[in-house]
This record gives sequence, C-alpha cells and structure tokens, in this order.
Amino acid sequence: MSRIHFHSKIKNKTPWISLGILLLLFLWSGPSFSQNQEETEEVETPEVERPDLSSLPKNPRKATLLSAILPGAGQVYNNKAWKVPILYAGFMADIYFINFNNKRYQTFRTALFAFDDGDRSQFPSLNREALVRNVDYWRQNRDMTILLLAAIYALNLIDANVDAHLSGFDISDDISMKIEPNVGTFAASGNTMGLSLKFQLK
Repeated sequence: MSRIHFHSKIKNKTPWISLGILLLLFLWSGPSFSQNQEETEEVETPEVERPDLSSLPKNPRKATLLSAILPGAGQVYNNKAWKVPILYAGFMADIYFINFNNKRYQTFRTALFAFDDGDRSQFPSLNREALVRNVDYWRQNRDMTILLLAAIYALNLIDANVDAHLSGFDISDDISMKIEPNVGTFAASGNTMGLSLKFQLK
C-alpha cells in the first residue's frame, strides 16, 4: 500500500519536474541563442562602400555655369577648392581699389566744381588745370580697376571650364625618356648620324 502511495506521489510530481527542467534549459540556452542570433545578424549586414566619384570627368558646362552663378563654385565642383581663397582675395583687393579710386575721383570732382564757383578752399595750392588732371587721373584708375574686376570674373569662368575639360585626361608623372642613335638621309649630302630623344608617357 505504501509503495503504491509512493508511486502516485512521484506520478503527481512528474509534470512539475519536467516543467522545471524545461524552464532551466530555456534559461540556460536563451542568452547564448540571442547572442548567436545577434552575431548572425551582424555578419549578414555588411557595410556598403560608396564609390569614389571625385576622379570622374567633370562637365565643363556645369562647371562654367556654377562659376557664373557663384564665383568659385565651379572650382569646388572640379575638386580645386584651394583656388577659391585666391580668387576671392583678388575680388576683395580689386573692390578695395575701386572704392579708393572712386573716392579720390569724387573729391577732386567736387573741388573742381567748387573752384568754378569761386571756392578755392579745398585745394588752395592747385589751379584749375591741376584739378582737371587729378579728376581725369582718378577716373581712369577707377575705370581700370572696374575692368580688372570683370577680367577676374572672366578668368574665374575660363579656369573652371578648362579644369573641367582637363579632368578627363590622364595626366601622369611617369614620363620616360629614351636616347638612341638616328641615321638621317638627305638628298644633297647623303647620310648623317645623330641622336634622337624620345619621350614616352606610361
């Protein structure tokens, strides 16, 4: 009777024991399973490398248009951004001299008008001819600096266009020179000996 009772107790506890064992196995294998899954996900998603487009030939029309809209933008498009500070330094220096020459021109022009009205207080040591010479001189300087500003702007466009055209050419520093004897034939004097230089781009 006691043996039957003992077997019935074990039989009643069997589902709980099985459930405990399953729970223990799940807890023990859970972290390793999730870790393996994370490692698998990391392996399955490799990083995609972006292609380098800086060495591709540039569009001359686009480079020129960019520089026309904003000076220096074409140089940046051609990967020649180091030219932009030089370009704007030229613009700033020329604008400074335009302003300086224009102020001098306006000063002597006002003094000339005042001289014609009988007021000689601005430049008492100068006569009318001297005032006219100064007016002409500073006006010419101002006009020349304005033309120089237009030339810098045009140079900006030309530089962007030329750089874009040259971006399609393979300019290599590997240049080999070969010296070899050469025999030339002339109708009057016969054969002549000499040396020829041959340059080869690799």
